[in-house]
Amino acid sequence: MTSRRTFLAGSAAIPAAALIPAAGQVSAQGDGTGGPVDYILPAYRILSYYGFPTNELMGILGEYSKEDLLPILQDQAAAYEAADPSRPVKLAYEVIASVAQRDAGADGNYLEYTDPGWVQEYVDFTAANDLLLILDMQYGRNSTEQEIDAVEEYLRYPHVHLALDPEFHVAEGEVPGEDLGQIDGSDVNYALQRLAQLSADNGLPPKILIVHQFNLYSITNKDQIVAPDGVQFVLEVDGWGDPEMKRGTYDVVAGEVPFDFYGFKLWYQQDEPLMTPEEVIALVPPPDIVIYQ
Repeated sequence: MTSRRTFLAGSAAIPAAALIPAAGQVSAQGDGTGGPVDYILPAYRILSYYGFPTNELMGILGEYSKEDLLPILQDQAAAYEAADPSRPVKLAYEVIASVAQRDAGADGNYLEYTDPGWVQEYVDFTAANDLLLILDMQYGRNSTEQEIDAVEEYLRYPHVHLALDPEFHVAEGEVPGEDLGQIDGSDVNYALQRLAQLSADNGLPPKILIVHQFNLYSITNKDQIVAPDGVQFVLEVDGWGDPEMKRGTYDVVAGEVPFDFYGFKLWYQQDEPLMTPEEVIALVPPPDIVIYQ
């Protein structure tokens, strides 16, 4: 399997002040019009840029301002629409909203939250430019419930969706980046039910839940995952490497349990050579979400 265990090193470069949550509430944004007609998949293929604001070590999103990044994403989207004219592309940014840490911190959770001011900037920018916003949660020792609680105010926006990163969900005695974490299918089901209920209660369009997976141990009891009405589940196959390694990882992870939707991540700096859009679309099944880090 391809690896991304060195990824956490980038979080050490983030000033602690930029991660500590500030006070303040974001008002609910539901308009009462959400319904089945608003499902994004499979009508669109989602193309997303991933990372942490201002930190170039953690993905392309941190290499550019949100304004300068948009035309780069649009150019990449054009390449996918040229490779597969049958499926329009929906653009997205994926922002790491909780960042796993090598240090336990005052609460012992090995986690810090991204400054809400930054999150709100991306909420507003993506809404103004007709992009989706995906909030990525890295757990540390937190529960799925705690991670959703931390960003529920943003999930009340119609265009904001959720991603879970099992690799950094560690148990007592383990450290993110040193020990590979995991979550259970029951955690995924809890998140799916929670998102479906949030949409139903607030008149929001259906949410998308992405779970990043790069080895077979990231999710236990994966065969028990069931998405209820009002939410869509995407299993995203992660990890860097050469095209042969990445195809092999995708075949194994995506082939273990059948789901309706799959995602695939590419790494601009680590993948050598970088797979082309034509090669990505040729994967079986073709990814519904393509994420670049």
